[in-house]
Amino acid sequence: QVQLVESGGDLVQPGGSLRLSCAASGSIFSIYTMGWYRQSPGKQRDLVARFTGGNSTNYADSVKGRFTISRDNAKNTVYLQMNSPKPEDTAVYYCHAVIRPRGIIKLMEYWGEGTLVTVSS
Repeated sequence: QVQLVESGGDLVQPGGSLRLSCAASGSIFSIYTMGWYRQSPGKQRDLVARFTGGNSTNYADSVKGRFTISRDNAKNTVYLQMNSPKPEDTAVYYCHAVIRPRGIIKLMEYWGEGTLVTVSS
């Protein structure tokens, strides 16, 4: 079994900073992609930032220059550094990964349970 566990969601003031963490654990052979999505009430779940193949990254236009994704491969963990957040960044942030579990040839998609980020003064 593979699990993604997020942490770090909190109430943060506009212009402040916050760091989210997501750790993948379990029977993992390799991780192909890993990153963050978010969903606000009444809206669809959208990409925030992710690692694709190698060290390549994708960012949503709305967070470029403010948010930074990083990772610790030894810990199977990704981070999302959120600088200068805005009220419109308020959402549940979900960790997402495409992983090849040990003993299984195919790639499988996993989601964390989400962590709430509220940006408000």
